[in-house]
Amino acid sequence: MSADPEDLIDRVYEAAAVPELWPSTLSAIARFGGGGGGLLFTSQGLDFRYVASPELEGYMEEFMADGWVAQNDRPVRLFAKQHPGFLTDLDVYTPEELDTNPVFTDFLRPRGYGWGAATAITVPSGERIVFDVERAYRDGPVPADIVARLDAMRPHLARAATLSARLRLQAVQVAADALEMVGLPAAILGRQGQALAMNHSCQALLGTTVRDGPRFALADPAADRLLAEALQTLAAVGLASTRSIPVPAKEAEPPAVAHVLPVKRSARDLFTAASAIVVVTPLAQDRLPGLSVLEGLFDLTPAEARVARGITGCRTVEQIAAESGTSPQTVRSQLKSVMAKTGVNRQVELVRLLSGVALPRS
Repeated sequence: MSADPEDLIDRVYEAAAVPELWPSTLSAIARFGGGGGGLLFTSQGLDFRYVASPELEGYMEEFMADGWVAQNDRPVRLFAKQHPGFLTDLDVYTPEELDTNPVFTDFLRPRGYGWGAATAITVPSGERIVFDVERAYRDGPVPADIVARLDAMRPHLARAATLSARLRLQAVQVAADALEMVGLPAAILGRQGQALAMNHSCQALLGTTVRDGPRFALADPAADRLLAEALQTLAAVGLASTRSIPVPAKEAEPPAVAHVLPVKRSARDLFTAASAIVVVTPLAQDRLPGLSVLEGLFDLTPAEARVARGITGCRTVEQIAAESGTSPQTVRSQLKSVMAKTGVNRQVELVRLLSGVALPRS
């Protein structure tokens, strides 16, 4: 066991500010708690994310890849206890349950583990955090004196988690404010699609273009369905690139495009990390967007942008083909891609969108 609790406390607070330090810090926490490895994870519904000490990293990769997380009810039982300290497996399971639970009998014990102590922490931002020390099965259940040692460390773990969450929220707000400086309404979304931060320009669109709630939403139902699909895809498998969603004009607000930009974050940063940025770009009325604007707004290729501008300028497919030196079939294929990227189904909707006229209601 670690003989220097003060050094461990310093390492915990350092890891709160530098997520890359968590694996080695979790190793130290495990040694302090008489365990063979440590875990830090968040669990929200089916969303399970973790950082493991090096001793457990390989096992956790198997745990995730083989679907064990869906069978693991340890976090649910732990949070249900609402205990402000560490609990052992025998505090949340009966011996009979442990001997029949596949997570223990088929995963942990065959790998040499099977006893543990963990504590559940809810930080002010709403994140539910667990610190877990895994103990070798041959060493027997976690004794009371080890739990007492870990309980002495628990206030520091809770404060470190809260500090880390606040630091991430501050970084999120800075990102939103930076977009405010260049005139872009923006919201930073968390893992559940909730708005972690909105800049003033985005807040000014509340009620007309956007809505806040358990999930950040667009006021237009058709546009919000596309946003919901993008966020579901982001949560399930991630977005490969920006998703652009046309937003019809509403009341005094002009038509706009909402861009969903996936945020790549450190895999070891579990505390209130942003998953996406939504940027709302209003379209100028009575003005045909330039090629570079079209490319940026809808992730179009240069050729697709030329087709979109041509269609909006009332040119036919044949005219666009002749002007660009391509075949009508190529232009039709590019037009189909443009319509898919802009989320419209008919050419007239594309013209209305790009010329600043409201889309017809669905």
